Amino acid sequence: MKRYYIVYEGIVQGVGFRGRLIQIARKKGLTGFVRNCDNGNVECEVQGEEVDAFLKESIQNDYFARVYDYSLRELPLKEDEDRFTVRF
Repeated sequence: MKRYYIVYEGIVQGVGFRGRLIQIARKKGLTGFVRNCDNGNVECEVQGEEVDAFLKESIQNDYFARVYDYSLRELPLKEDEDRFTVRF
């Protein structure tokens, strides 16, 4: 099991990107959160067995969202999480 902190850059706000990340995370049984940043990026922390598959799927462009770049950092696991949510 792993936990990543990911920052996505590109056209990722106002295009349903956070909702897509929620769908991917829940489909894969992952926990964590996603939120918009003031600078136009989106950040998330994601934890579980399939975080690498989550990352691979999350950076694929769709009709509206475009991920131009991302940064990734591994974090310590959080034992008390039970779902993936949106934070504001």
